[in-house]
Amino acid sequence: MVEITIIGAGVVGLCVARELRDRGAHVQLYDRGGAPGAHSCSWWAGGMLAPYCEAESAAPEVLRLGGDAASWWQQKTGLVQQKGSLVLSQHRDQGQLRQFARRTSHFDHVDRDQIAALEPDLGDRFSAGLLFASEAHICPRSALTCLHQSLLADGVDFIQAERDPADSARLGLTIDCRGYGARDVLSDLRGVKGEMLMLSCPDVSLSRTLRLLHPRIPLYVVPRGNGIFMVGATMIESSASSHVTARSLLEMLSAAYALSPAFGEAEVLETGVDTRPAFADNLPRVQRDGNLIRVNGFYRHGYLLAPGFGRRVGDMIFGTNQEENIHEHSA
Repeated sequence: MVEITIIGAGVVGLCVARELRDRGAHVQLYDRGGAPGAHSCSWWAGGMLAPYCEAESAAPEVLRLGGDAASWWQQKTGLVQQKGSLVLSQHRDQGQLRQFARRTSHFDHVDRDQIAALEPDLGDRFSAGLLFASEAHICPRSALTCLHQSLLADGVDFIQAERDPADSARLGLTIDCRGYGARDVLSDLRGVKGEMLMLSCPDVSLSRTLRLLHPRIPLYVVPRGNGIFMVGATMIESSASSHVTARSLLEMLSAAYALSPAFGEAEVLETGVDTRPAFADNLPRVQRDGNLIRVNGFYRHGYLLAPGFGRRVGDMIFGTNQEENIHEHSA
């Protein structure tokens, strides 16, 4: 049995562990924070499995590698909500909607009546939108917890401790999935700050991810069930990760109110900040140096791309189904 050490138990580390354990490897997974929780960047994600929407601003590889993410998450966790993505804009921002349509595919144009039928609580405030019916979303916290529990049940050893990937000569085959924590050895890794908030608004019922286009900060609202919504928007070139800024909070709340005035009565349950690891091209990389493999740079696409990169790490180790990986390097 192949013995493998993984360092970092965020979404990438857990997906890699799941793939390797499914191929028969014995896995030890180190994380200084222990079980999934607020210490992990992955805890604060939107969980949108939306490759066609992401193609509006992402490289073509993101669409290619993320196309089957929803089926992977459904197979491993059973938690996927496949209700599609609905992209909207206010009347004054219709140019933004037309531009979004030009840059994407696999959508249907929907009019005012169709939007109201899809999401009755939006009423008739929006005259046009784009429905990406095949897209999906997942609750990140539930997904991380489910993967963690399934790996425990399958004999993966979780160790709450720090490990230096440089110990790979002694540890054996080691996979570094530390995200922004690996900036000490990946000099071109940068931090991108993302901010979010959780709202409780029982007066609003939404069934799918909504994206509200805006010239400054496109907003997304993801339903979590029971009147809870995750609201996110910002992508700030900064590694600061302590608190949401006043400007971001105001803009997110204003945009949520634009979607539905009922959000004006919502309770703010939680605000959160994370630092997403990214390289200059915003694409992940797999780098191998002997016994050490580094997997990093997922930017805003962790849940979308981690399953595919888990498979690629498995192929690299077990020598099966080899194909050309994007940004795969040998040091």
